Amino acid sequence: MPIQQTFRRKIFYYFIAVFLIFTLAILLFQLQREKDYKTAQLENTLENVSEVTHNFIEHYNLLGENNFKRADTLKYLIPQKNIKITVVDKKGVVLYDSFVDDYSDMENHFERPEVQKALYSEIGSNIRHSETTNQEFYYYARNYGNYFVRTAMVYNIELENFLKAERFFLFFVIAVFLIIWMLINVVTKRLSISITKLKDFAIKAGKNEPINADSEFPDNELGEIGAQIVKIYNKLRQAKDDVALEKDRLFNHMNILNEGISFFNPDKSKMLANSHFIQFISMISDTSTISAEHIFDIPEFQQINEFLDEKLSSEIVFQNNELPQLEFTISKNESYFKVLCIIFADKSFEILITDITRPEKRRLLKQQLTSNIAHELKTPLASIKGYIETLMTNPNIDKEKQQYFIERAHSQSERLNLLLNDISLLNNIEDAGELFEIKPLKIKTIITDVVENLENRLSEKNIKCKLNIDNEVTINGNDSLLSSVFQNLIENSVNYAGENIKIEISNCMEDKKFHYFSYSDTGVGIPEEHLHRIFERFYRIDSGRTREMGGTGLGLSIVKNAVLLHKGEISARNKPEGGIEFLFSLGKK
Repeated sequence: MPIQQTFRRKIFYYFIAVFLIFTLAILLFQLQREKDYKTAQLENTLENVSEVTHNFIEHYNLLGENNFKRADTLKYLIPQKNIKITVVDKKGVVLYDSFVDDYSDMENHFERPEVQKALYSEIGSNIRHSETTNQEFYYYARNYGNYFVRTAMVYNIELENFLKAERFFLFFVIAVFLIIWMLINVVTKRLSISITKLKDFAIKAGKNEPINADSEFPDNELGEIGAQIVKIYNKLRQAKDDVALEKDRLFNHMNILNEGISFFNPDKSKMLANSHFIQFISMISDTSTISAEHIFDIPEFQQINEFLDEKLSSEIVFQNNELPQLEFTISKNESYFKVLCIIFADKSFEILITDITRPEKRRLLKQQLTSNIAHELKTPLASIKGYIETLMTNPNIDKEKQQYFIERAHSQSERLNLLLNDISLLNNIEDAGELFEIKPLKIKTIITDVVENLENRLSEKNIKCKLNIDNEVTINGNDSLLSSVFQNLIENSVNYAGENIKIEISNCMEDKKFHYFSYSDTGVGIPEEHLHRIFERFYRIDSGRTREMGGTGLGLSIVKNAVLLHKGEISARNKPEGGIEFLFSLGKK
């Protein structure tokens, strides 16, 4: 019973709302009609007064007399006592005003809206608030060539008077409402039983509960509809459960995959797509999208369009029961993606996108690294081999020469050992960074030890090293790697910056997460075209200079990777006054 009452109450509330809106619309319409009617009456009255005033002026030639005192007679000729008459010349000077005795002192009326309208359209009107009387006035101006006649009357259309005039209409609307409400009340009682049954069904269906197919419904059309709905629902529920189970399996499989995958209908409309698919096509197109179909508008996937246009426009021929497929690779913004498109027997198809950036970059890096390592190893190995062959083929060579060749071979073996150590260190930083012990370290102590170890080399070239670092500056890092950072930077200056230079290492600033450092020297600097590549493995500004000066070509690469392992960043720039400056950060925690 409460359900039936709620239903009827809602119907009543809906009816009340519609009725009120309808009534309000009618009332507003009637009010507007009343306003328009009274405005037209008011304007007609003012038009007549303007004509009387104009005729009076012309009859008595008041413009010729240049005296409008006779115009006061109009106050007695015009029946309406509250009409204000103003005569304005073409320059806006007030020639006469029926409400103001000393109208010669009135301000210029040329900019009044109604006067401006009358200037160009012969007639102008405007409704404005009068500060003098604190009332709304309806101003009506007419252009008579040499002057304007402006008349005005209080503008007041009261809502209360309008409602009194429409009282019968309101009673009529209320009576109609009561009759309709009674009819609705009777009809809703008859509908209540069927509606209640359907509501119970909807509640159970919403909770996904099983519904008895033998549920009793009233013996009417609505009841028959309800019974059929229950039967259909039970069949659909069973089918839905079966489909949902399979769909869950498919979705779980798609979301577990690291690949982007999407299934399409023959008309290229999407059936299913996982988030990786949307992400990958957005990365490739450099635009943000949420539509899997966007793939067919991306130039990089033009091969797929051509493949589909060819295969879908004709009968698909299966060879050895293999499905037609297309596979290719896309390179975009230093990322690599493998794309696979497979067409099924019903001409639906799937597109699979796999991010192969890491393995592809690793393959290219290993390929490059292998080539570089082989190239770098050839020089010391060739030297060692040459010295040994010389000693073997010339057993009678004097001891001084023998000693020289042995020392040179030893020097090249040391260089080879240094190269292998640098390669091993660099690989450990990149591939096994978690194996390095991390602990709080006083950075100035580490730098001081490095400077002392290189003191002889610094003295040989008369290089001064200045530290602007507080003793308490602490970095959470690995002492061996941090030593390598500063040792490689200083050795870089010793080897390439020249003699009689100055090195300065400063802790320039800090925040909650990082200490920021500056390493600079006053040497020859680095040509600008090489700056962006100096951290690459084996990159040389001048081919052969690293070999000549004993370097491995990996020093700055070790510096960069060690800084990255400490959660920092590094960059290099030439100083305006000369020399190079490295700016880098190291994490506090």
